[in-house]
Amino acid sequence: MTARTIECGLAIDPYRAVDAQPDPAQFVRRLEERGETPSHARLRRRFLRLARVSPGATVLEVGSGSGVVSRDLARMVGPRGRVVAVDPSRAFVRAARRLARLHGLGGRIDFRVGDGGQLPFRNGRFDVTLAVTVLLHVDAPEAIVAEMARVTRPGGTVGVQDQDFGTVALAHPDRRLTARILDGVAERIYPEPFSGRRLPGLLRAAGLRHVRLRTDVYQDTTLEPYTQAFLERRAENAVKLGIVDAAAAQKWLGALSALARSGAFVMTLNFYGAKGVK
Repeated sequence: MTARTIECGLAIDPYRAVDAQPDPAQFVRRLEERGETPSHARLRRRFLRLARVSPGATVLEVGSGSGVVSRDLARMVGPRGRVVAVDPSRAFVRAARRLARLHGLGGRIDFRVGDGGQLPFRNGRFDVTLAVTVLLHVDAPEAIVAEMARVTRPGGTVGVQDQDFGTVALAHPDRRLTARILDGVAERIYPEPFSGRRLPGLLRAAGLRHVRLRTDVYQDTTLEPYTQAFLERRAENAVKLGIVDAAAAQKWLGALSALARSGAFVMTLNFYGAKGVK
């Protein structure tokens, strides 16, 4: 692995303001790359099966990003179903529309700019309402889940899935430094880095019944491109936040490269999916 140059600066969660970033297109590329990684594709689709998305259903995705999940949903509901997807980023919505057309799904998904905390839909409009890897990035996940429940019909399903950065396991010879980088960056950037474990409680607090939890694991033993970029960003942000200096960050990344070359690389991250019935 060739580590990217690490420079000083301010580290924030860029997904909270994608349109304000210098290059919003890079975030589209990141989401698409993650979506195509086999381990992530499997856990995402297992969550959608848990949510029981059926042919002909009307489904809302909140925080749709580049449209990876919305495209899955369009295939699941089929031509008789309907998928509506909202995201606060205009850059994401434009990219999602373009990518849906490229996948032959342009007429099957209604992408809109919108705020998950104030959804522009009447009560009970959707059979299923979902948010995938969204609540990690927001200050008030309770408000998002409450809105999702409001626009779901009685008897319908509300489902949420999120990673939990308190569950990252990474093989590295310097465990103490690894914990400083991974935990330190997550705690400083994200409003709730341990969001995954909160999901069942959020659904119950919104009045949902029959809440179920499914835990899946993102696993990489070869240092996939998405994993590599994820770890490089962690190292870069650790320097920006003053957790480590640039030399230590580069050495940390170099050790991961060596593990990958020797066939000893391992990283896992838990993803929690929860669903409830209105």
